[in-house]
Amino acid sequence: MRYAVFLRNVNLGRPNAPTRVQFEQAFLRAGAREASSFLTNGTLVYAPGDGVTAQTVFEGAYRDLQSVCGLREPAFVRTVDYLAALVALDPFAGIDRDSVYAFCVSFLLDPSVTPPTLPLASARRDVELVRVTPGEVLSVSRQVMKAPGSPNAFLEKHLGSRLSTREWNTITRLVERFGQG
Repeated sequence: MRYAVFLRNVNLGRPNAPTRVQFEQAFLRAGAREASSFLTNGTLVYAPGDGVTAQTVFEGAYRDLQSVCGLREPAFVRTVDYLAALVALDPFAGIDRDSVYAFCVSFLLDPSVTPPTLPLASARRDVELVRVTPGEVLSVSRQVMKAPGSPNAFLEKHLGSRLSTREWNTITRLVERFGQG
């Protein structure tokens, strides 16, 4: 089984962030049989090696990244199969694509964080939440005036918890590349 890791607020190679090589090597040293960085936004897919759990690999790699590059941001882990099931839900069906700057998914860090109740939108209506799962919030970002809305900033303020947001096309492309079917 493959797992996807999403680092919060990380662009590879920047201060306190790993390079692509450091990112992949941390997971391989921690016992992954494969590790592949996906894009430069702190997304990686890995598979644990024989006799080691995915959680053990993740925890070892995360400690390694803290030591090697000073990583301070949290990481969010989901199975690729779970992400494929999320994609199959087609959560943005029926939304006028011309009115949207970006479709997004925000990963909740702590299972004790109560996801928001819908409907919910920012005061400027530049962020609108469209679906909630126990571990994710799916939203649309619209451009109002000069800048698009930030689902990450809106949700962190609303929930009082750190999270990590990716554009939906990152998730669909990841599933296409690393999914089982």
